[in-house]
Amino acid sequence: MSKLGNLGARLHRGEVSYDFIGHRKLWYGISVLITITAILGLAVRGLNMGIDFQGGAVFTTEKTGVSVSQAEDYAEEASGHQAVVQKLGNGTLRIQIAGMDTQQSDDIKTELAKDFKVDPETIAADLVGPSWGDQIADKAWQGLAIFMILVVIYLAIAFEWRMAIAALVALIHDITITVGIYALVGFEVTPGTVIGLLTILGYSLYDTVVVFDSLKEQTKDLTKQTRFTYSEVANRSINGTLVRSINTTVVALLPVAGLLFIGGGVLGAGTLNDISLSLFVGLAAGAYSSIFIATPLVADLKEREPQMKALKKRVLAKRAQAAQDEEFVRTPEGDPEDATPAVVGPRDQSGPRSRRRPSGKRR
Repeated sequence: MSKLGNLGARLHRGEVSYDFIGHRKLWYGISVLITITAILGLAVRGLNMGIDFQGGAVFTTEKTGVSVSQAEDYAEEASGHQAVVQKLGNGTLRIQIAGMDTQQSDDIKTELAKDFKVDPETIAADLVGPSWGDQIADKAWQGLAIFMILVVIYLAIAFEWRMAIAALVALIHDITITVGIYALVGFEVTPGTVIGLLTILGYSLYDTVVVFDSLKEQTKDLTKQTRFTYSEVANRSINGTLVRSINTTVVALLPVAGLLFIGGGVLGAGTLNDISLSLFVGLAAGAYSSIFIATPLVADLKEREPQMKALKKRVLAKRAQAAQDEEFVRTPEGDPEDATPAVVGPRDQSGPRSRRRPSGKRR
């Protein structure tokens, strides 16, 4: 068995563990800091919305020797707006300029043809109206809202409402971080980005449900015992599924990393960046939130229940009594009046202090 597999087995059996629940305030603080950074990035820089959301024109040239930087200069000079230029695999250029109408796009097309020294007919122009972008945005928000509602209903039925709230908080946490990263990096937001966001919600929910299922199984009839508190059982559930969550996340991240860093970075396929970045950031954030946010939050909510408070008192009282008994047994020999020896088995009747009855016949 590999070292990682052996570690997973030991974590599952409870032989080794890390106190995730006990350090939950640390993880809450880290999450708050990351979330604030993401919100600030979103407020200061904003999102680089693609033309599918704000309208504009897309120009596609034939194979050309013009570089991307030169094409950006030509497009910005012709339109007066910022242009996004991508070099496609066959050597053609895709030029996106937001906020253009039909008349402006025709004029820009003519100017680009002069700069590129080609026939205007060889440049294809597609115009996207702002109303189309508004429809896409509305559909995206509707899909997100429906997904969230269904998640809450399912978890409330399959588990309980506290787990539903914790999962909802974790999902919002993942979306906020992903959107904030988009604002900080400046990647263009396209319909592919929306698809990526909806995809990562499914991955994040999967990791969370795996831990919740283990927690539900281990907390059956929890109040009938006095060995563990709810938080301790929750911590065992996280440790028991930790290696599985790591393996699932790493396996999912590897192909996405290939799309983002090799496809988008090395090969220059910029069209892959919009969906691959959302998947990469969202998968990592989802794995983090399922371990460090969702389950600790459930433990916080459950520990507020009267029966769980009573269970914790009983567990702590039993441990305190056990500690006193152990300390009493380990008391060093000193004053005979203070230390009472433990007697196991019959007392030795042969010795200087033993009293023997005189031999003879009984009367």
